[in-house]
Amino acid sequence: MRTLVTGATGFTGGHLARALRRQGRDVRAIVRTDDARSSALAAEGIEVCHGDLRDAGSLRRALGGIDIVYNIGANYRQASAGRDDYYAVNAAAVATLVELAAATGVRRVVHCSTVGVHGDVEHPPANEDAPLRPGDEYQRSKLEGERVGREAAARHDVELVIARPSGIYGPGDRRLLKLFRGVSRRTFVTLGSGEIFYHLTYVDDLVEGFRLCGEVPGAAGRTYILAGDDVTPLNELVRRIAAAAGVRPLSLRAPVWPFWVAGALCEAVCVPLRIEPPIYRRRVDFFTKSRAFDITRARRELGYSPLVGLDEGIRRTLAWYREQGWL
Repeated sequence: MRTLVTGATGFTGGHLARALRRQGRDVRAIVRTDDARSSALAAEGIEVCHGDLRDAGSLRRALGGIDIVYNIGANYRQASAGRDDYYAVNAAAVATLVELAAATGVRRVVHCSTVGVHGDVEHPPANEDAPLRPGDEYQRSKLEGERVGREAAARHDVELVIARPSGIYGPGDRRLLKLFRGVSRRTFVTLGSGEIFYHLTYVDDLVEGFRLCGEVPGAAGRTYILAGDDVTPLNELVRRIAAAAGVRPLSLRAPVWPFWVAGALCEAVCVPLRIEPPIYRRRVDFFTKSRAFDITRARRELGYSPLVGLDEGIRRTLAWYREQGWL
């Protein structure tokens, strides 16, 4: 079974490519440039193929002889990115990938979306049939990617499986570094009540979920939420990180609205100049939008069963951050 992984030089895609290779799969990875990350993949027996999700010619070359594609590559949130930047990679490229997969004989495409397409979960936990209410351009582009991917798969008779992961963390992740470092250094201030839900997924569990999406026959045409077993309010998550770090959590609170207004002003000034704002509204949303999800469908249809509990995942992640000298 030959597999292609897009986004393999990133956190999630890199973990997936390496896990599949360790399990005996022939793995090819699309990379845009020769750098230390692509060299590391090659050193572990992963075939490196140069290409770009926005370049149909390079995609076609990368797809030759492939059975399963795992489309992990994406344009992730950057406040300085424009709408076209998101839609080119997160939506238009998905349709192109599915169409070219059909033309080159690929059996199945697993597309990584996000639980963010559900927006703020009013009645937790949300399952795959919960209302779709994306809250920013990134989430809207991911939802559009799902739509055009399904349409292309139906036209060309390709098996498409859509995976919606919740907050991904583990060794190698930097997106939650500020949370872990702030709690460990007792500088993390909670905006609002801290009682919104936050649902994490340890990267090794997510990688296994992706593999199941690619290899379970009955998954064709289905959508799955992939998340961890434990879902906690933000306050409880902070307490658990503090306990693992051996510190007392800082019990400071601040109102949300001044930071939301400051974020809006920073975006208004910085985004047109393609400058990353020091604060923006999405960071404030972390404290206000509830995220809690039901993984029953993935358990029942895929046999998905997260193995790394929240406390163990936190310990492993903290240990990796310490190794990097970041705490």
